[in-house]
Amino acid sequence: MKLPPLLIDISNRLKNYSFRAIVVGGSVRDHFLSLPIKDYDIEVYGIETIEELGEILSAYGSINLVGRSFGVLKLVYANEEYDFSLPRRDKKISQGHRGFAIDSDSSMSYSEASKRRDFTINAMGYDIEEQIFLDPYGGMSDIASGVLRHIDDETFVEDPLRIYRAVQFCARFGYRLHDTTATLCREMVDSGALDELPKERVYSEFTKLLLKSPKPSIGFDIMHKLGILSHFPELKALIGVPQSPKYHPEGDVWIHTLMSVDAMVELLGDDKRQNLKYMWGILCHDIGKPSTTTVDEDNHIRAIGHEESGVEIARSFMSRLTNEHNFVDEILPLVKYHMRPSQLYRSQAKSSAIRRLATKVNIEEIVTIARADFLGRDTIEAKTGRYIAGDWLIEQSRSLKVHNRPLENLLQGRDLISLGMKPSKEFGEVLDRVYELQIEGRISSYEDAIEFVKLHISEDS
Repeated sequence: MKLPPLLIDISNRLKNYSFRAIVVGGSVRDHFLSLPIKDYDIEVYGIETIEELGEILSAYGSINLVGRSFGVLKLVYANEEYDFSLPRRDKKISQGHRGFAIDSDSSMSYSEASKRRDFTINAMGYDIEEQIFLDPYGGMSDIASGVLRHIDDETFVEDPLRIYRAVQFCARFGYRLHDTTATLCREMVDSGALDELPKERVYSEFTKLLLKSPKPSIGFDIMHKLGILSHFPELKALIGVPQSPKYHPEGDVWIHTLMSVDAMVELLGDDKRQNLKYMWGILCHDIGKPSTTTVDEDNHIRAIGHEESGVEIARSFMSRLTNEHNFVDEILPLVKYHMRPSQLYRSQAKSSAIRRLATKVNIEEIVTIARADFLGRDTIEAKTGRYIAGDWLIEQSRSLKVHNRPLENLLQGRDLISLGMKPSKEFGEVLDRVYELQIEGRISSYEDAIEFVKLHISEDS
């Protein structure tokens, strides 16, 4: 296993004290998955206290004792961070992720220490000095088989967040959830184990599912099979809601939503916050259909007004997962206007309609949502991979210079003052009227705007 030279140097020094350094956790797993390793966690065996370890490591960089009760410290070297810890036993003593009694014991065997971990693929280690892998629970075999399997029934159930971790790991790595693990997870869900989790921890797992998975649909399908969707009735309600086979031959709203979420993955860029905004937007885009879908006597299926109905449903859903209200508010317009690109294209909308849309939502963003919505279907058009309506709207909006921001106001309050007007309620009315004329294309320059105001003042005097 290729390691930073720093860790090899530290391991050599620890060996001089008869201590043993083992790389643990996700970095070993990612080595076998041929994924880039971003974080290194090291357990040190044979040492008595975390303070003694800190004294040794202080020669290499700054030390931060981030978890005295957990026996964890952080070494910062050349702007990189490394977590060092002592092997330990965890015992559940109360509800919540802090309800554990921690017993650090550097004399433990690696097998005993790694038993507290969640899945076999996360329980592997790498002995730096011996240059050998440690795999007491068959993680390598499970990686080869593409299976996610828990280690121990008793320790696994102590942290119900592991159910969500199972979901996102399966989606990220394309793994099958082992039958015994799936059964245990269902039993935990049925017992109400998820109720004790704070929403911040759940939101973090959703974020990993949405941003790190090549096919997030795998995770949401597992959530459905494990009964987790009972905690998210807005998503569960999508299951079985019919759609017009003409526009949605793939099936119900749930199937379409999962296909759209997977389609969005291919449209993401490098901005994590923007990507998360897109993923939440597409997950929620049809969340209003269950309450608006009707089937008439001729078997015509419609969901009239589902875009607007979905706004408050999406707000309620997301507010139970995060307190980032400003972020939620940014997502809601993506739900409300996700059909507008196709509608504007079909009507070959005038420039004024495009300018007006830009005052309500970022056009580049809404086209991205609409594109994933379009591609998340089994229609012949979707299979071409080209969303003509979106391409048209982007081209039109760029020519109007409103593709990523609203039309700029030609006039400000100071311009009205320079014309002799005194600040009043009328200020806003005049500015709004000028801006409306800009949107309609009847005013296109500063000079035109000034002339309009002069005429307005003259008519009112």
